[in-house]
Amino acid sequence: ICAKASSNIGRQFFFFFFPFFFLSIYFEDQSLIALVISSMAAINSVDTIIDMLLSVKNEKPGTEVDLLEQDIISVVKRSREIFLSQPMLLEVGCPINICGDTHGQYHDLLRLFELGGFPPQANYIFMGDYVDRAKQSIETITLLLCYKIKYPETFFLLRGNHECASLNRIYGFYDECKRRYSVKLWRIFADCFNCMPVVAIVEDKIFCSHGGLSPELERLVQVMDIPRPTDVPDQGLLCDLLWSDPDPYICGWSTNARGVSYTFGHDVIEDFLQRHDLDLIARAHQVVEDGYEFQADRQLVTIFSAPNYCGEFDNAGGMMAVNEDLVCSFKVLRPMSHYKKKPPPGNGEGQG
Repeated sequence: ICAKASSNIGRQFFFFFFPFFFLSIYFEDQSLIALVISSMAAINSVDTIIDMLLSVKNEKPGTEVDLLEQDIISVVKRSREIFLSQPMLLEVGCPINICGDTHGQYHDLLRLFELGGFPPQANYIFMGDYVDRAKQSIETITLLLCYKIKYPETFFLLRGNHECASLNRIYGFYDECKRRYSVKLWRIFADCFNCMPVVAIVEDKIFCSHGGLSPELERLVQVMDIPRPTDVPDQGLLCDLLWSDPDPYICGWSTNARGVSYTFGHDVIEDFLQRHDLDLIARAHQVVEDGYEFQADRQLVTIFSAPNYCGEFDNAGGMMAVNEDLVCSFKVLRPMSHYKKKPPPGNGEGQG
């Protein structure tokens, strides 16, 4: 790259890409030059990182990708900027695939993309819990963030309860970052997670969040008013959106066996949908045997996208495909036979 100062017109910069061509650009403000150079480098870097991450598709599950720490940091920081540039409540169009927890099961994430189509062949909403539990949280979240950078208007990542430093400090992500890279990297991820959106609404009809509803959620605009960056508090609207669970056996609200947030009954679901002219609640956060499970007369669906959760349970992984007419269908990743088999968890055991 060669630079040359010009007259009062501004600064004239020549970018030589030997031996093919050069590009001449005029700028009044040198800060614009830095932005263009940074953007060009970022695009190339993201493409390279994606290629590296996809290079293990046909390798043995668990094969690590040897990424440079500085490349990961660049991806995380750029993603944070994009999250902050978009609202806390996303308005999303169709067609789109909606996915639940992936929890560091990187090989299964690649299988999920093979099933639904790698971006940009298909659009996606992931409803949180990308890290912890399994051993490849770094590959999992880095690939997802790369796709967010490349396709910011068609690829969406919601925050889950494990995108919180106090939780992923305990359940594996901190230890993985420390072992493979540094505690500094974990802190940079935590700063990014604190900026993620928490709700997406598909075509004004499908409400998506990681956990569920909140007794404090009276108007959807309240979600837009949640400040960022923010950690996840122990109670309140943000906590509930990430932690609450539906309960088919109750009416109204009740305490949650997790010790955090609430459970809510079918009457709460029906009232919420009617008040906001919605058709369906899509959420994640709980292991379900078939990868998806309806409740409340098909007014709520739980989607869990990590098959053989933690390598112990015999659950499938699910993905909901929503077409242009808002017709929902399901694609399922069957459990892989080489894992140990155990009944899907209940009563909060092994949940996301």
